[in-house]
Amino acid sequence: MFSYIWPVALVITANVFYQICAKSVPHEIDPFASIIVTYLVGAAVSTLLYFVLGPGESLAKEFGKLNWAPFVLGLAIVGLEAGWIYAYKAGWQVSTGFIVQSAFLAIVLLFVGYFLYREALTWNKVVGIVICLIGLVFINIR
Repeated sequence: MFSYIWPVALVITANVFYQICAKSVPHEIDPFASIIVTYLVGAAVSTLLYFVLGPGESLAKEFGKLNWAPFVLGLAIVGLEAGWIYAYKAGWQVSTGFIVQSAFLAIVLLFVGYFLYREALTWNKVVGIVICLIGLVFINIR
């Protein structure tokens, strides 16, 4: 059970720190300058963890196993980082910004799962989409 739960707990914990840090990036700094530092730190930590926790293979051998996904993931992550920094600079609140994007993301990923991975699109999921949309209305009423 622990092996099932700990990754999600890690994602939740990391996401809390991520949102706090993204909102705390100084308004005066260019978001991409901040992202450069973020990825230098991320690369250093990833390298350290690879050698401490990795399978013992050479890094060059591991790089030989790459496909397109890590490269596109890099582009997507830069989009996420920049998007959040710009959203917070534009005045989005941590509490509502994350909920709004999560609701829309959940809806889009239901269809991605259905069309790309042949995951079931059940009535429960459709009702969940409707509830998400209703929730967005209530969250954004001022």
